[in-house]
Amino acid sequence: MADTSSEAKWYVAHTYSGYENKVKVDIEKTIENRNLQDQIFEVAVPVQSTVELKNGVEKKIDRKIFPGYVLVHMIMNDETWYVVRNTRGVTGFVGPGSKPVPLSDEEIAKLGNREQEVVFNFEEGDTVVVTSGAWKDTVGVIKSINPSKRSVTINVEMFGRETPVELSFAEVKKL
Repeated sequence: MADTSSEAKWYVAHTYSGYENKVKVDIEKTIENRNLQDQIFEVAVPVQSTVELKNGVEKKIDRKIFPGYVLVHMIMNDETWYVVRNTRGVTGFVGPGSKPVPLSDEEIAKLGNREQEVVFNFEEGDTVVVTSGAWKDTVGVIKSINPSKRSVTINVEMFGRETPVELSFAEVKKL
């Protein structure tokens, strides 16, 4: 059998908000049931991993990049269009009228380049108290923030002079 995956393109299906994962599972079941593995190759709900800091606790959260949309890597024909379009929760394909338009190579490349985002509730100048470690209960003002290292630098008084100390987000709490 000839490899037809080179004809496949990524299409965007619009779904009811909150149904993205259910639509993905349902399309994958239909692919299995109808033996369409050689025409529909992948169904994706793109997410971006985020680390949020709440009350000194880091929590990893996967946020949908495009709420209400599912990406489908497929060869577009009457059968595959019908399968995706008639999946419960799908309201249609993205494109003018009923003609789905595939994503461009540039759009696909942008999707693949997602770094983890760090969300924190600190700003330079905020007063914080250290909640653990050697500096526990020390109060200081944030001088700088390093999101990639998930740390803040505060000045503490040591031997009669201000000394910068780097602490992790999890070690400080905003006052």
